[in-house]
Amino acid sequence: MKELVAAAIAKLASTFAAIDLQTKHNLEWVLAAFREHKLGAHHFASVSGYGHDDAGRELLDKVWAQIFGAEAAIVRVQLVSGTHAIACCLFGILRPGDELLSVAGAPYDTLAQVIGQNGAKQDSGQGSLCDFGISYRQVDLTATGEIDWQALATAIRPETRMVLIQRSCGYDWRASLSIEAIARIIEIVKQQNPHTICFVDNCYGEFIAEQEPTAVGADLVAGSLIKNPGGTIATTGGYIAGKAEYVEMAACRLTAPGIGTSGGATLDQTRLMFQGLFLAPQMVGEAIKGNHLAAYVFDRLGYAVNPLPFAPRRDLIQAIKLGSPEKLIAFCRSIQKYSPVDSYVDPVPGHMPGYESQLVMAGGTFIDGSTSELSADGPLRSPYVVYLQGGTHWSHVAIALENLVL
Repeated sequence: MKELVAAAIAKLASTFAAIDLQTKHNLEWVLAAFREHKLGAHHFASVSGYGHDDAGRELLDKVWAQIFGAEAAIVRVQLVSGTHAIACCLFGILRPGDELLSVAGAPYDTLAQVIGQNGAKQDSGQGSLCDFGISYRQVDLTATGEIDWQALATAIRPETRMVLIQRSCGYDWRASLSIEAIARIIEIVKQQNPHTICFVDNCYGEFIAEQEPTAVGADLVAGSLIKNPGGTIATTGGYIAGKAEYVEMAACRLTAPGIGTSGGATLDQTRLMFQGLFLAPQMVGEAIKGNHLAAYVFDRLGYAVNPLPFAPRRDLIQAIKLGSPEKLIAFCRSIQKYSPVDSYVDPVPGHMPGYESQLVMAGGTFIDGSTSELSADGPLRSPYVVYLQGGTHWSHVAIALENLVL
């Protein structure tokens, strides 16, 4: 494997150079926002209790909104995951009788319980969208895993209050969505009803391109800080950005009506969230290099990979079709063995809240569940695809690949 990895590194030299230029562009983007809003050390001070008049938190919201090309944003440690941030948007805006339409097939597994679909118990009493009389429908992908543009052209109904656009492939063998594709989806939706809200699940997609979905017409986006935008520094949290009206509605779901964006103590996390945002372009660039490396190596070994070697990257996920549960488990164990934390642990399949199938996960990360650090996971179901994510430096990915045992 060492010879194959070395050959891959040589072949990818020009690709790595192009990624470095993209990283530079995105870092300039972040620095411009810090400079314009005059970020200073005094903004790192925290407040307690209700979180009133937190100057650092308020500045972080403004910086985030500028970077994302949005009217407003909230960045909060109280958002425990990307799924939580998405749920706040859904429940904050949708009302009984409204319809949520997913336009890229079924959403990621963890949203099944939130929606009340895809095998989740609709009468669980836990308060899914279905429990509140909010209906759900989806536009399935084509046989080749693409957006069904023909079906989308007539998909919007009078009750379709919100369209959900999942940017990343999730656990599906499909291409993740480019910014250009997202812009086209929004245009088609707005042609049918300009009042339908276009909401993007932005997890894994931040800082991949030169724009975020809010800059090309998305009304709202949400994601997790322990993925791309936390830069492996933010210890928890999530964000919501978009039109001010919708951000406030989502914030009222997170806190309470009448409190909205004005509440939420940052609990001494402000500096880490600013620093993570500063480091995010660099961390994303290194993870993309690692993905290219893995795609090249496994393609040469004869495995199906998605995306293909040298293909444009649209998120931080590299899918590899291993074909058997034994290989999936072995892959995750190899990644775990070369992780900085818990390298002595052997991943075993198990059930996780929000997931339909048993999962096997390698996550020897400094922040629990951080997929911007090197990790790998996959559901134990055919065709046994592993999803490789993150990596603070491509050389870490190279070391893990060199020592991989399947």
